[in-house]
Amino acid sequence: MFKLWRIAIRDLGRNKRRSALTLIAVMMGLALVIALHGFEMGAIQGAVETNIRVQTGHVQVRGESYDADKVSLKWEDLLEEPLGLAAQAQMRAEVRAATPVLWASGILGTVEESVGVRVFGIDPPSEMAAPFREGLVAGEFLAPDDRGGVLISQRLANNLGLAAGDDVSLLINTSGEQPDEATFTIRGLYDTGLPAFDEATIFLPLAKAQAFTRVGERASAVVVLLHEQEDAAAVAAALHAPGSDVLTWRDLNQLLVEGMESAMGMLYMMYLIVMAIIAVVVANTLLMSVFERTREMGILAALGMKGRQIMTMFIIESATLGAIGVILGVLLGSLGVYYLATEGVYLGGDIDMADMVSADIAYAETMYARFQWADTAVLSAVCWIIMLLASLYPAWFATRKEPIDALRAL
Repeated sequence: MFKLWRIAIRDLGRNKRRSALTLIAVMMGLALVIALHGFEMGAIQGAVETNIRVQTGHVQVRGESYDADKVSLKWEDLLEEPLGLAAQAQMRAEVRAATPVLWASGILGTVEESVGVRVFGIDPPSEMAAPFREGLVAGEFLAPDDRGGVLISQRLANNLGLAAGDDVSLLINTSGEQPDEATFTIRGLYDTGLPAFDEATIFLPLAKAQAFTRVGERASAVVVLLHEQEDAAAVAAALHAPGSDVLTWRDLNQLLVEGMESAMGMLYMMYLIVMAIIAVVVANTLLMSVFERTREMGILAALGMKGRQIMTMFIIESATLGAIGVILGVLLGSLGVYYLATEGVYLGGDIDMADMVSADIAYAETMYARFQWADTAVLSAVCWIIMLLASLYPAWFATRKEPIDALRAL
C-alpha cells in the first residue's frame, strides 16, 4: 500500500498545472459553499433570535380566544390575571424573565401627517424592554408611572419630522366600540436597527396602555424569556392551563421557520450543483491522467500489478487531491465566514427594508454570518466522498486495458 501511495503522489506531480487547477476548483467550490452556508444560517438564526428578543419571547401565554391578527382588546380575549401568570412563570428555573404586554393598533398623528402604528404596552423596567432601553438614541426612556409619554423610533420620527419633547396625537382602539384619542409627549427615540419593526412600533407604559384602552388590569399576553431556547416546549407544557393558549417561539415565528426550511432546501440544491461540478472536474483530471499513462499502466500490469491495485492507486490520487482541496477550502471558507461575521452585509441605504419586510419579521439592515462547525465538517466530508466516487469510473477505466494493448499505445 505504501508503494501505491508513492506512485500516486508522484503521478500527481507530473502535471502540476492540471493538479493545481483541480485543487483550485475543489478549494473554491467548497469555500463558496461554506461561506454561503454560514451567511445564510447566520442571517436566519439572527432574525429568529432578534424576533424572540424584541417581539415574541421564547414562550407566550395568551387567552384561548385571543386573535393576534385582529389585535383584540375585548375583555373575554385578554388574560384576566397577567401578573399572577408572570409570577408563576418566573418561579421556574428555566425562565429568565416573564412580563405582561398589551398590544393595540392606532394612528400616530401630527398637524401635517399621520401614520398607522402598533402600540406596545410594556413594563419599562422589564427584561423585555431591554432592547429598547439599550437602543435609546435621544431623550429618555419611559417610566412605569408615566401617564403622558410615548416612545417612538428614530426612523419614524424622521419620517414625521419629530424630535424628543414634541407632542403627538394618538388615536387607539379600545375594549369598547369607540376608539379614543389623546395627546402624548415623545419622551425618547429608539433605534433597534430593524427598519420594518421600528417604522411600525411605538411604546407606552403598560399601566397607561391599560387605562387608555380601558381593559383594566388585563393584558394581551405574558411574554416569557428563557435561559435556553431548547427549554421552550417544556416550559410551555408547564404553563398550560384551561382557558389559555401557550405558544413557543416556533409557533410565534412560523413564517421565519418555514422561510428557513425553504431557503435551506434551495441552498442544498445549489450545494449539490457545486459538488457535481467539482466531481466532473476531478473525473476529467483523472481520465486525462489515465490516457496519458496508458503505457505505464501496461508496464505495471505486465510486472504483475493487479487491476484492483491500479484502481486503488487512482482512488488514492483522488483522495489525496480531495484531502488537500478540502483543507484549503475549509480554510478559505472560514476566512470568508469570519469576514461576513465581523463586517456583515449591509442591506440598508438604497434598499428600503421597511417596505420589503413585514414588521413581524425582525430582519436587520446588516446581516452577519455565523460559523457552523458541525455543518462545515459534514459539507467537507460530503465533498471528499463525492471526489472519491467521481474517481471510481476513471479508476475502473484504467483497469480495462489489457497489458499488451496498453504497451502498444503511443
